[in-house]
Amino acid sequence: VSGMIKQLKDQHPQVEVCACLGILKDGQAQRLKEAGADAYNHNLNTSEDHYADICTTHTYADRLATVDKAQSAGLSACSGLIVGMKETDEQLVDAIFALRDLGGDSIPVNFLMPFEGTPLAGTWDLTPMRCLRILAAVRLVAPDKELRMAGGREMHLRTLQPLALHVVNSLFLGDYLTSTGQSALEDLKMIRDGG
Repeated sequence: VSGMIKQLKDQHPQVEVCACLGILKDGQAQRLKEAGADAYNHNLNTSEDHYADICTTHTYADRLATVDKAQSAGLSACSGLIVGMKETDEQLVDAIFALRDLGGDSIPVNFLMPFEGTPLAGTWDLTPMRCLRILAAVRLVAPDKELRMAGGREMHLRTLQPLALHVVNSLFLGDYLTSTGQSALEDLKMIRDGG
């Protein structure tokens, strides 16, 4: 990975490289920084007290440690949420404040895509207005962070996506890790129509 980053930065020094490679081991963040990476994405996903209900392969503390390693190496931290995972309002608020206090530069908000065959299949707790309120809550708590509208936005915000553009700084364009997103052309039309 470091070789790919270095080659990309050598050819296109103006491109911002954000790596997303999971839990970092000691020294990995420094190697990414030395290769030219600018940022590291590693989401907290949910609140500390809800985390064990969502993930059993590693802990919330492991996630915090990875973000800390990235920041200590001089990488910009991009850490956010996946909402709609049966979290309570209180847990959502705790997670938003934890992300603010983490000191990262950007907060992506993903919306659960409850695919069949996954533990949260059939979980449809999000409405377009709830999604918009969640984005507004993150904006109010962390006004100086880059707020990113991310995975699942098409599925859950639906026709309110253009309105959400007035709350967020950016959106994830194209496909996601395990699913396809809205076409880039449709996103660009939506952004242009919103001014």
